[in-house]
Amino acid sequence: MQLSPILISLKTASVAIFFTFLLGLFAAQWVVKIQSKKVKMIMDGILTLPLVLPPTVVGFFLLFVFGVNRPLGRFLLHYLGVRIIFSWPATVIAAVVVSFPLMYRSARGAFEQVDQNLIMAARTLRLSERQVFWRILMPQALPGVVGGGILAFARGLGEFGATAMIAGNIENRTRTLPMAIYSEVAAGNMDTAGYYVIIVLTISFLVVVLTNYVSIKEGNHEK
Repeated sequence: MQLSPILISLKTASVAIFFTFLLGLFAAQWVVKIQSKKVKMIMDGILTLPLVLPPTVVGFFLLFVFGVNRPLGRFLLHYLGVRIIFSWPATVIAAVVVSFPLMYRSARGAFEQVDQNLIMAARTLRLSERQVFWRILMPQALPGVVGGGILAFARGLGEFGATAMIAGNIENRTRTLPMAIYSEVAAGNMDTAGYYVIIVLTISFLVVVLTNYVSIKEGNHEK
């Protein structure tokens, strides 16, 4: 059993959750502030779409955006010398896209449950919107936000379909744990695949335990 798929997966999920966390918070706060119900419904549908689409479809759209013959991919390659397709950054992009909806919806739900009277009181005290967000909104919504971050990390760690489409299965470069399991099973190495499966099961179990712990803490906080 090689360690590279484990290290690549942990590295990918760790970097991806940084971007997913920030993007999810920003998107959730923005959607919550939208006054029009129709606009909010449309934007919520767009931001949630990667959660319900097949991962291969998500990977197709990523190929369409970052392909070397596409405007963005051509610009990155010719002007910045960066090739996204079949590189390690592609695994991060795939993980961010597929895990983003979990972070976004968890953060949005947590923000919407915060007592609006607290926010209005803070604004009457002339706190800026940034101060309201960090001093009032985030502390109140923290358990839900953290829970969403944990789930998003696990989703990014287990991403397979979109990663296969945009990053490929290159040994020591883009072969994550799910890709390694697939490769070992295809090669008939069931024992090695089993070891990788145990690692994924262990991480997934820890994620469930952490999520339940955060939920219990949130319930105690509300009481």
